[in-house]
Amino acid sequence: MELTLAIEEWELLLEILGERHRALLREISHTDHREFKRALLKREKLLESIENRLRVMQPALEPMSELRR
Repeated sequence: MELTLAIEEWELLLEILGERHRALLREISHTDHREFKRALLKREKLLESIENRLRVMQPALEPMSELRR
């Protein structure tokens, strides 16, 4: 699958993912149930992987004005 994003879209997506990542880390730290915590940790690793892959994409992005042509 391929996704083309404008710089503004990419920045917003990373911001949203970062906010969710921080909230998830807080939730993990307040969770006592072992199985639930394990599921949250698995989700956190997946989210971190997505964030890292998006950060690598940055140089290939085009401004929104270029995408609208």
